[in-house]
Amino acid sequence: MRPAGAGVFTPPPSTFYEDVGGAPTFRALTDAFYDGVAGDPELRALYPEEDLEPAKDRLRLFLEQYWGGPTTYSQERGHPRLRMRHAPFTVTPAMRERWLKHMRAAVDTLRLAPLHEQLLWDYLERAAHAMVNAPEDPRDPASAV
Repeated sequence: MRPAGAGVFTPPPSTFYEDVGGAPTFRALTDAFYDGVAGDPELRALYPEEDLEPAKDRLRLFLEQYWGGPTTYSQERGHPRLRMRHAPFTVTPAMRERWLKHMRAAVDTLRLAPLHEQLLWDYLERAAHAMVNAPEDPRDPASAV
């Protein structure tokens, strides 16, 4: 609590992370998203690990930190450097759209308040667009999204 005036206290401001339900919400988001990834052979090919759990944990920890939760991601992995971390993978506009399709379905499962849903979705769209690092390849079957 912090003083707000003569004998009046107001609670500290909350974070988006707290407002949407904290860790259980971000776990539900990443679980639903990676269920979609697991069933999408073209997108799944971008994930080199046979087990998607490590990728799921990294995304969850990153999103929790970004939205005001624990800083575990940075403690374990350092600065996020999203573009650098995604540089080894060919991310085309078609792959971005596949990623967004599964993320949209995952966000919809959360049933967030409209303002929270819009804030989250706006960020996810911007982040997905920023990860594109290759043009479409007409020989790529993923281009037919």
